[in-house]
Amino acid sequence: MLGILIALLSGALMSVQGIFNTEITKNTSLWISTGWVQLSAFAVCLIMWAVKGFESPAALFQVEYKYMLLGGVLGTFITVTVIKSIAALGPAKSAMLIVIAQIFISYMIEVFGFFQVEPQAFSLRKLAGVAVAVIGIIIFSK
Repeated sequence: MLGILIALLSGALMSVQGIFNTEITKNTSLWISTGWVQLSAFAVCLIMWAVKGFESPAALFQVEYKYMLLGGVLGTFITVTVIKSIAALGPAKSAMLIVIAQIFISYMIEVFGFFQVEPQAFSLRKLAGVAVAVIGIIIFSK
């Protein structure tokens, strides 16, 4: 149950953050806004790191698959693409398309076992769920 509540909170925070970032971009630029997002996130991480007891960042170099360290780079492009999509489509349609893409790509990652994820059996039912979500977007858009 806690996982469900955290996931719902995450989705809500992403929606609000996307709107905030899009508004900042209207007054600055895409890269200033994105840089501010990353810089302010870094500041919060430094504060939490201090509060939690300064674990050694050297553990980052122990990560077996070094490409996994590119999460921050992906985060930059996530921020940019969310800002651009909200500006072009509005918050609701943008969020729905983002979620559909997340569901579909996450499912493909599970099915094929990409990125050291334990492979799961293909399910036509789950793929149909993605299709229903796409149909929902089409209905919402009309």
